Amino acid sequence: MKPMLLSFPAQVELARTLAAELDATLGRLDWRRFPDGESLVAVDEAVADREVAILASLRDPDTLTVALRLAADAARELGARRVGLIAPYLAYMRQDRRFHPGEAVSARSYARLLAQGFDWLVTIDPHLHRIASLSEVFPIPTRCVASAPLVADWIAQNVPDAIVIGPDEESRQWAAAIAARAGVPVQVLRKIRRGDRQVEVSLPDAQAAQGRTAVIVDDIVASGHTAIATARHLRGLGLRVVCVAIHAVFAGDACQQLLAAGVERIVSTDAIAHPSNTIGIAGLLAPAVAELWAEPADGRCPTAAGSSPRSGAA
Repeated sequence: MKPMLLSFPAQVELARTLAAELDATLGRLDWRRFPDGESLVAVDEAVADREVAILASLRDPDTLTVALRLAADAARELGARRVGLIAPYLAYMRQDRRFHPGEAVSARSYARLLAQGFDWLVTIDPHLHRIASLSEVFPIPTRCVASAPLVADWIAQNVPDAIVIGPDEESRQWAAAIAARAGVPVQVLRKIRRGDRQVEVSLPDAQAAQGRTAVIVDDIVASGHTAIATARHLRGLGLRVVCVAIHAVFAGDACQQLLAAGVERIVSTDAIAHPSNTIGIAGLLAPAVAELWAEPADGRCPTAAGSSPRSGAA
């Protein structure tokens, strides 16, 4: 019997492509919210005796997580062999320690919460800082896939005069790998954060960037303040600017502000559904999901090959 893929509404287009890549059945997952905010979830009864995966990008985790757990429990109660989670965007990973007294370490708490409902996890380029590998926080098998090759190929095909711009020192290795594959130069910004909404940036060698199109590449664009400051700085140097985001969170009017700052084009993967989606990730996710579906029910999964230096794998 073929495995079954269930998808929350926002990821339906990605789910269709992914189901075809996996030769899996695309099942029904209905989600509605009552006026009081509670969720009602229904899943395809044909999950019985199948390997099942639920696709949900955690763009709005505080709204989605309860519905996600209800869907997983329903699939299990209806006889699914195992229920895995495909979360192209994995929320809550940045708060990995107590920065101020009394704060919750949400990365660890959220990982435990998800692990209670799922047998395995697949994600793409999770935003990890002091956590070296998802196995440090997830007690279930995980796979992290890296989008860098897809991003590099898009740049090589669409912006041949590019210079890749890494937004901060943490991005250096990741940005350098993308630039090397695309065959273009790279620079990493010097950044000073003055507050949650105030960032100052500077390009180390402005002269070397002249005559090129600056491609700002970041794993997450949320508030967009760093990318906006970067775009203004680069435009002030006379450069054309393109922005590529792996996870298009774009909180509030971040997308509009980027365009107003002089960004000519905004491109993202379809890890989070957004009008800027240009780079499809189904081909990256499919092998990781297929491998986990093939694992024995009590098997633990080895480290994923080819993982992003910024993501870690378990």
